[in-house]
Amino acid sequence: MPPVVVASPHAPALLELRGVQKSYGNVHALVGVTAEIRGEVIGLLGPNGAGKSTLLKCMLGLTPHAGEARVLGLSAESESFRIRDRVGYMPEQDSYLADLTAVELCAFAAELSGLPRSEAMQRAHAALYYAGLEEKRYLKVEGYSTGMKQRVKLAQALVHDPELLFLDEPTNGLDPRAREEMLELILDLPQRRGCAIILSTHLLPDVDRICDQVVIMHRGNIRFHGTIEDLRRGGPVADARAHVYDVEIKSGEDEFAAVLARAGCEVERKPPRRLVVRLPEGTDSTLLFQQASAIDAQIRHLEPNQDSLEEAFMRVVGEA
Repeated sequence: MPPVVVASPHAPALLELRGVQKSYGNVHALVGVTAEIRGEVIGLLGPNGAGKSTLLKCMLGLTPHAGEARVLGLSAESESFRIRDRVGYMPEQDSYLADLTAVELCAFAAELSGLPRSEAMQRAHAALYYAGLEEKRYLKVEGYSTGMKQRVKLAQALVHDPELLFLDEPTNGLDPRAREEMLELILDLPQRRGCAIILSTHLLPDVDRICDQVVIMHRGNIRFHGTIEDLRRGGPVADARAHVYDVEIKSGEDEFAAVLARAGCEVERKPPRRLVVRLPEGTDSTLLFQQASAIDAQIRHLEPNQDSLEEAFMRVVGEA
């Protein structure tokens, strides 16, 4: 399989993967993943069991694997400690030590990254302030609500000022308000903290909300890479939907549909006033305006037809 490339090929690669494999007994979590992943905010999508969390752990050197994996140019096999100095990791599962307060936990995470005690404590207070936990920082983490535990995990991932963040299911288990607040925090990170983000999730709306690139995993391998727009339109290589438009007119849908059909278009009615129009080869949207003008119809809305993110995701997984 040739390498898949996400985002501009001229941007530095966040991840470089060559034939990465990982098995747990007879379960093949990763099956020869080969990719070069670039970008700023990348959604790592896939159903449960697709291999997303395993891939992140391999990148951090937390689990042995076959094949070659590099993060920010560093080998996950031989330079994992250097990687963890430059990468922040928010795991899916709770990860705290009993009896530690939030500020103690974050300071401990900072010290593990090599910061001296005094600076680690300063960074811990700043990270908890950013996560909205400044008033709760002296409480023990084990007594936190689910939303607060997610915030303290984000704070400990940020405490050493990483260049790249791995966020594994950061909105898992949150109510709608807490989920929106977490997404707002994540949205602000590239500009405020200057870090790139790889967001691993099975929640499509989260990716649609904050990501500019998407990688879809299924059964241990990458099945799609590219922009969300590419995904919705069917992919960057063979776009069969390039000449399909959603059209809404003020009135006269039946007459407009008839003249479009006579002009060689395929027309599908979508209530209340929307038409899905496939143009003949060699034409563009100008044809729609010409036919509307011929019957004095007013086009009120026109855009390329594309799948919802959920439809596009199911198409990719179904093809796989």
